Amino acid sequence: MTGAPAPRPRPRRVNYGVTVAACAVFVAGMVGATYAAVPLYRIFCQTTGYGGTVRRAEVAPSEVLDKTITVRFDANVAPGLGWNFAPDVREVKVKLGEVKTISFHAENLTNTTATGSAAFNVSPDAAGAYFNKLACFCFTQQTLQPHQPSELPVTFFVAPGAAQDVDMSNVDTVTLSYTFYPAAPPAEAKAAEPVPTAPALAEPNPL
Repeated sequence: MTGAPAPRPRPRRVNYGVTVAACAVFVAGMVGATYAAVPLYRIFCQTTGYGGTVRRAEVAPSEVLDKTITVRFDANVAPGLGWNFAPDVREVKVKLGEVKTISFHAENLTNTTATGSAAFNVSPDAAGAYFNKLACFCFTQQTLQPHQPSELPVTFFVAPGAAQDVDMSNVDTVTLSYTFYPAAPPAEAKAAEPVPTAPALAEPNPL
């Protein structure tokens, strides 16, 4: 005599809500990491000069070497920003460690107010570790009224350490390049709302 068949195991219920929530948290974390990587990468480049990114310096070098290098200047305007933008000189010769200031000139050629933001880099890439700016217009947005001109100075130096870098031994010319892109204007202050007035009292009915 055969026994009763063994009961079939119940299929385990899958909690799809937990799975969906876990996936959503994972995707959100990946998106957040992607956005966080952009400013972190920019900070890394400006600190190390990686990829030809110009470094920001707080003080000038304590020594100036006899070695001279030519610095060329390149200016560009991205589509959508009706500006004229150019350096006042195309190139200068500086000694390693020497502080130099030159100016770029921008002019809004349109009939509307426009705000631009400048991106920058140097070439060759090896020079990015030694090209330093003490002051630069590229760290703030520039807003120009219709047909308004503006002078935009840059104070920079090429660090003396370039003289000991084998990657810089054959470099005698460095190009500093700027490109102005359209940028959103600062948020305008909201207009003050009118103060509500008290309703007028009704005229008493005549007797």
